[in-house]
Parts: sequence; structure tokens; C-alpha cells
Amino acid sequence: MIRYFKVENDGKQRIDRYLSEQMNDLTRSHIQKLIEQGCVCVDERPVKANYRLSLGEVISCEIPEPKETEIKPENIQLDILYEDDDLLVVNKPKDMVVHPAPGHTSGTLVNALLYYLGDNLSGINGVLRPGIVHRIDKDTTGSLLVCKNDKAHQALADQIKEHSIKRTYEAVVHGNIKEDGGIIEEPIGRSLTDRKKMSVHVKNARDAVTKYEVLQRFGEYTYVRLNLSTGRTHQIRVHMAYRKHPVLGDPLYGPKKCPFPELQGQTLHAKTIGFVHPSTGEYMEVEAPLPAYFNELLYKLEAD
Repeated sequence: MIRYFKVENDGKQRIDRYLSEQMNDLTRSHIQKLIEQGCVCVDERPVKANYRLSLGEVISCEIPEPKETEIKPENIQLDILYEDDDLLVVNKPKDMVVHPAPGHTSGTLVNALLYYLGDNLSGINGVLRPGIVHRIDKDTTGSLLVCKNDKAHQALADQIKEHSIKRTYEAVVHGNIKEDGGIIEEPIGRSLTDRKKMSVHVKNARDAVTKYEVLQRFGEYTYVRLNLSTGRTHQIRVHMAYRKHPVLGDPLYGPKKCPFPELQGQTLHAKTIGFVHPSTGEYMEVEAPLPAYFNELLYKLEAD
């Protein structure tokens, strides 16, 4: 795949920085690697990463198709909340990556699904993500939909695109939220200063809506329920941090030092997922119980 860009300003910007702003789906290091490999040209001439752009120049960036590696089935126990001929809902544990990625080629949910279901998974997202119609972060627990066939996958993907799937989360956040609830409507996009992070009100940001409701207050912390109207990367974590109430235990958007050392990652749980079943046409909801670590934290906060 080749992408083309025409420089519309004369700011003498470095080409690697320019492309990282134009293609927020790629990291800057990835773009620099493409430049080193000769995949990026300006007016049909290969350039280096420090090349300064001029008005009117045309950039072509060839992005090679990813090499899909063989994913091995692994006998990893799954906590299945619901299953039928079309789909299953899995209660994903903490510290499990959903699908293989650099640095995480084993121990993922996909490795476990391939062992449990074999070839009985949808293939729309390719061999790296069989059955995966959406995802949650490595350290987020809870309900995750998995599709067994392409028909179910397409139907549920359409519901996600239309924002009609109900996704309810529960979290403990820093600070005392005084209001009983509210709506956060702030666009989210890739941070221009840290490619691992998302941010609000950045270039190429997309609409993001999070509704929240206070369940319980613990002085310096608040237990909240959140509903996603959209599903942007790190949406809850970004929105709550933007409101000065980052998710407890979140090292990326919250304090670097967690006040509860026993926590590993953010205290965020995908409690309920609701959708129209692709075969029956009936609306259904599946709920994942709070994990032990979450209940233990609530007990400790109540005791204090």
C-alpha cells in the first residue's frame, strides 16, 4: 500500500515528524524505519529522516503488508461467560493481551481461543486476530466478544461502528468526584509528543463520548460506572485523566507511583456488554463479575 501527501505549508518541517502527524496509526519509530528502508520518497527521490520539506513537494510512503506469523494454540484456561454457535463472551483476566503483537507472541487470548475452538473462528481480521471484533487493554479485565463465523463478526462489527453496542465499565479513580454523574465529550487522537499515549484535542482527533455515574465515594478516591458511546483507544483512561480523575493504578495517564503497590495496572473492569444477537435478532446482555483484586480494593477503601 502506498500513501501520498502534498506539502501545503513551507515550514521546513522534518519529514519523519510530518508523516507522524499525518499517519497517526503509525509510530514515529516505524516511520523512521520505513525511511531507512527507502520506502519514503519526496518527488520520487528517497530521502533521510532529517529531510526538511518544502511547499508543494509530493511524498510517497510505501507501507509493506505485515508479515503474518503462525500463531500457535496454547492450552490456557478461559473464563467463558456465554457461548453459542455464533459467538462467545470471555471474561478476560488482567495481564492478558488480546491478540499477538511485537513483544507478545504467546499467552494471548488468541492463543487460547485457537486451542479451544481451532478453526471455528471468524477470519475477517486475518490470522493474527481470528474471532476478534473488538479489544480491551492488557490490564483491563472483563467482557470481550469473540465471533465464531464471519456472518456474526460482520453483524457485530456493524453494531460497534453504529455505537449501538452497550459497553459498561466500572473503575476506581483518583479524587472525589462531587457531581453524581455527567458526560465527557472530548475528541481523542494519538498524542503528538508520546506515541504510546492518546490525548484530547489533538490533530486528527475523533469524537469520543463517555458517560459516568458515581457509585461510591472514598474521600481521595471515587468508584464509578462508565458507559461508552464511542470506543476510542484508551478512551476511559484519557477522559478521566483529562478531568483530573485518572484511573487508579494507571501508570500511563495517572501518577507514576501507585498508592496501592499490590495493584498491577489500571483498576478498570468491562462489566457489561449488550448487543443484538446476529442470528436471533434479540437484544442480550452478558455481565462479568468484578475480579478478586477489585473487590479486595473496594473492601480496603471501605475499611479505611
